[in-house]
Amino acid sequence: MKKILLLLLTILLLGTAHLAAETPKYISPMHPWITSDEPGQCPICNMDLVPYDQFESGESGSIIDIDPVVVQNMGVRLAPVKRGNLQRNIRTVGIVDYEESGQTSVNSKIAGWVEQLHVNQTGQEVKKGQLLLSIYSPDLVSAQEEYLMALRNFQRLEQSSVNGVADGARRLLTAAQTRLRYWDIAPRDIERLAQTGEVRRTLPLYAPFNGVVTDKMVNQGMFINAGMELYRLADLSRIWVYADIYEYELPWIAQGMAAEVEIPQLRKTVTGKVDLLYPYADGVTRTVKARIELPNAERVLRPEMFVTVNIEGRTVSNVLLVPSEAVLDSGQQQRVFVALGEGKFDPRPVQVGLRGSTGLVEIQGVHEGEQVVISAQFMLDSESRLREAIEKMRTPAASEPSLDDLFE
Repeated sequence: MKKILLLLLTILLLGTAHLAAETPKYISPMHPWITSDEPGQCPICNMDLVPYDQFESGESGSIIDIDPVVVQNMGVRLAPVKRGNLQRNIRTVGIVDYEESGQTSVNSKIAGWVEQLHVNQTGQEVKKGQLLLSIYSPDLVSAQEEYLMALRNFQRLEQSSVNGVADGARRLLTAAQTRLRYWDIAPRDIERLAQTGEVRRTLPLYAPFNGVVTDKMVNQGMFINAGMELYRLADLSRIWVYADIYEYELPWIAQGMAAEVEIPQLRKTVTGKVDLLYPYADGVTRTVKARIELPNAERVLRPEMFVTVNIEGRTVSNVLLVPSEAVLDSGQQQRVFVALGEGKFDPRPVQVGLRGSTGLVEIQGVHEGEQVVISAQFMLDSESRLREAIEKMRTPAASEPSLDDLFE
């Protein structure tokens, strides 16, 4: 069995060597699989067959030589490599949201029952100092009575001649007053209590600043504990817009850039600036949020609205530029075809940088003034790859394995 296998491998190797030795004399420049021992024309493209040695070598080992008539029929168009400035305008979608520093929670520092609810609607606008609700609390009643007792005690002992008695009464009054203030009882209410001596059974709770009620977690007659969140207020005089920036657009964006926010529903444009470019990306959309702070005195921008954001990106100066359609990207390599004249083209590897808004890309690997192919380059690329494949097939191996090595 081993002798039969050795015989078959010997025949196969001899046949391969015989085929490799029969090198054709002429070959089609457009269809390299068509060869001939005699001069003639390609039956597919009617081009003259060229000597195999000329097809194999070319000028630089990779230059493609095509008849100018065929180049014209292929519709090859050229564009010059220019040096200039590159810019990109970014147009993206944005979502309006609350300004985080303008949001607050309203809660009570004392437990009790909601005696009366004065602000009872989500979306209602309130002013600073406006009464929100009244809380009945037995602890509040006891604290007020203790304050009145301390006040009467101080008034009676204020003129005492006994050393330390007046100071002790004053400290007791101060402690009772401080307790009421820690429960957010306004100084004017404490002053009224001192003047009238009437104990109030309810604690008024006021709005800490101007804003809109975005959440209401309390109802009439409800029992609340100390520290429980009752309202959420948001100041809408300033607003934030979050714009989605794709990863390839990040080199063009920087903090502090001017931005225009278009409100399609109102046909209005508001100007602001990029206040913050977030240092992380969204795992779902694969975008980075650019935050734009805008004035909103007229309340035209409302949270959760969709808007259009226009950002004029930075300018890259004095770089080599070519049309983006000139670049062929295989995923592992980028290259362009440089026209050398008389039907000759050089497939040249390049490095592509930033891409502008006008269809131009920054490029390295070419020279200013050279002409690059911007149409039909896929046909040239196919031709280049065919020649490369044929060259690899014709290149002998560094060392041929022997029959004994195959069976070791």
